[in-house]
Amino acid sequence: MKSILIVEDEEAIARVLSAYLRKAGFHVTRAADGRSALEAFEEAPPSLILLDIMLPEIDGFELLAQIREKSSCPVIMLTARDGIKDRLAGLDGGADDYMSKPFIPEEVVARVNAVLRRPSQWSDGSRKRHFGSLFIDYSARSIFLNGAEVSLSPRDMSVLLFLAERPNQICTRDQLLEHVWEMDYEGSDRAVDLSIKRLRQALSHWPDSEGEIRTLRGTGYQLWTT
Repeated sequence: MKSILIVEDEEAIARVLSAYLRKAGFHVTRAADGRSALEAFEEAPPSLILLDIMLPEIDGFELLAQIREKSSCPVIMLTARDGIKDRLAGLDGGADDYMSKPFIPEEVVARVNAVLRRPSQWSDGSRKRHFGSLFIDYSARSIFLNGAEVSLSPRDMSVLLFLAERPNQICTRDQLLEHVWEMDYEGSDRAVDLSIKRLRQALSHWPDSEGEIRTLRGTGYQLWTT
């Protein structure tokens, strides 16, 4: 049974989400503040986290940053702060999805299922590929650069695998949104740009002579390799 950690300080919201998720077959753990959420996460890492931003002790953005330092556990942010700056801050910080309150509980469950499907989305047997010093194991969804494993969020991993399956081909933002984000995405397509930015930072030690993620202005992105 997959487990969901709900980090929400509003008891009524947390209770409703718990009921719907349990009905959908998930084991649910709840935390009402950032500090207890971090303790719960470290004690029993969940399959996915539903994370509010405005929390006591440690706010959602800081909690997300601490989680991303040690884990690629999927995170969906649920918050009343619906401004584009907050959305981009969450996505840039490594969140896998962002939903604003008020929300429909059934949609939250649908998005949880969609995000949890992503890890197996690109598995196809035992395909492995070298791009110079960059090694990609598609079935294990693992990336190594110069022999060291590269830690990526599930969404950033899916973006890189999508591009790596199509080396030297141009992939548009719409293609990435459709195939990686899967569901109708309410936010700006800048989410793709932010994911690419994080990937470039993660692969900053990949020699340009071996490959790079290129931006084709007005068109999209390309994993260019020699």
